[in-house]
Amino acid sequence: MSSTTQSHEEPSSRQLEHDARRLTADHTKVAPGEIAIGVVIGRASEYFDFFVFGIACVLVFPAVFFPFKEPLEGTLYSFTLFALAFLARPFGTALFMAIQRRWGRGTKLTAALFLLGTATVGMAFLPGYATLGTTSIVLLGFFRILQGVAFGGSWDGLPSLLALNAPKERRGWYAMLGQLGAPVGFLVASALFLFLHISLSNQDFLDWGWRYPFFVAFAINVVALFARLRLIVTHEYTKLLEEGELNPISVHELVKTQGYNIFIGAFAALASYALFHLVTVFPLSWLALRSSQSIANVLVVQIIGGFIAIVGTIASGWIADRFGRRNTLGTLAVLIAIFSLFAPTMLNSGEVGQDAFILIGFALLGVSYGQAAGTVTSNFESRFRYTGAALTSDFAWLFGAAFAPLVALGLSANYGLGFLSAYLMSGAVCTLIALRINRRLETRDL
Repeated sequence: MSSTTQSHEEPSSRQLEHDARRLTADHTKVAPGEIAIGVVIGRASEYFDFFVFGIACVLVFPAVFFPFKEPLEGTLYSFTLFALAFLARPFGTALFMAIQRRWGRGTKLTAALFLLGTATVGMAFLPGYATLGTTSIVLLGFFRILQGVAFGGSWDGLPSLLALNAPKERRGWYAMLGQLGAPVGFLVASALFLFLHISLSNQDFLDWGWRYPFFVAFAINVVALFARLRLIVTHEYTKLLEEGELNPISVHELVKTQGYNIFIGAFAALASYALFHLVTVFPLSWLALRSSQSIANVLVVQIIGGFIAIVGTIASGWIADRFGRRNTLGTLAVLIAIFSLFAPTMLNSGEVGQDAFILIGFALLGVSYGQAAGTVTSNFESRFRYTGAALTSDFAWLFGAAFAPLVALGLSANYGLGFLSAYLMSGAVCTLIALRINRRLETRDL
C-alpha cells in the first residue's frame, strides 16, 4: 500500500513543477544578467531576515526575553541564540538536498522559504518573558533553529550557475553579485530599525514596535520566492543546471570524497566572515552597552557603512578580474590583519574613532566579502559543485561568524578589546593559510 501511495505522490509533485516550467518558459537562453537578478533578490531577502534577528539581539531581546539579567549578560544570551541558526544550517542543507532529490527543485525552495517565513512570523508573535517566562526563551531558540534549517534549504544553485556561465574574463564581477545581497539586506534592516527607534517611545518600541521588521521579513520572503521560482522552474534554467551537472548529491558522498575542499573553502573565507559580524552586530552592542553613542547615531553610521560595503563589493569584481580572486582575497586578509591591530585604539577614541572603525571595517568587508565565495569552490568537480558550494558557505558562516559577536563581546567586556584584535587576526591568518594550502594542492594536481 505504501508503494502505491508513493507512486501517486511523486508524479503529482513532479507534475506541478513541470506545469510551472511550461507556463514560465519562453524557450530562450537564460542570460547571466537574468541569473544575477535572481541571485541578488534571493540573497538580499535572506540577509534581511538574518540582520533583523541580529539587530534585535542588541536592541530588543535583552529587555524582552532576558529582563532578569544585566544588559551585558542579556546581550550575551541573545548572541547565544543568534549562533543556533549557524549550527543548524548544515543540517538544513542536507535535509533539503534530500527533499530536492525526491520532489524537485521548486518544491524544495518553496518548503524552505515557507519554513523561514513561518519561523520569522513566529518570532513576531512571540510573547516576552514577562508573559511566558522561560518558555518564551525556549520558543525563541526553537524558531531560530528553524531559521537556520531554512537558510540551509534556501540554496538554489544560482550563484554556481552564474559562475559557470560568466565570461572567463569577468568571473570576479559575476562572483560578487551573489555577495551583494548581504550589504543590501543589512542596509534595509538597519534603516527600518532606525525609523522605528526614532519614531516610537522606548516602551512602545519594546512592547510592539520591534515586531514590524519580522512581519516585513515575511512579506519580503514571499516576493523573493516568486521572483526566484519564476527563474528556477524554467526549462532553460533546468537545462543549464544539467549541462553544468549542478544537481544535489548525498552529503555523505560529498564529505567522503571532497571534504578537504569544503574545509579549505570555509577557512579561505574566514577573514571576511569574522569581520562580517564585528563591524555590524558587535559595534552596535559594544557602543550601546557603554552608552558612548546613541543607538540612532550608531545605526546612521552603520547605514552609511552599508552603502560603502555595497560600493566595495561592486569594486571587488573589477579588482578581482584584473588581479585574480585569490590575490584579492589574500591581500584583503592582510589588510584585515592590519586593521585588527588598530581596532582597540579606534573603539577607545571617542565618536570619531568609533565611527572610523565602523566605516573602515565596512570598506574592507565589502571588497573581501565580495570575493569570499567561489575562490575555492571552483575546485569541486562539476557534479559536486552544487552541494559543495552550499556546504562550504554553511561552514564558513559557522567557523567564522556564528560565535563572533558572542566571543568578541564577552571577552572584550571582561578582559579588554585586545581579544577583538586577536579574533580578527586569527581569521586573517586562517584565510592566508587556507589559500596557501589550496595553491599547493592545485600545483600538485597540475
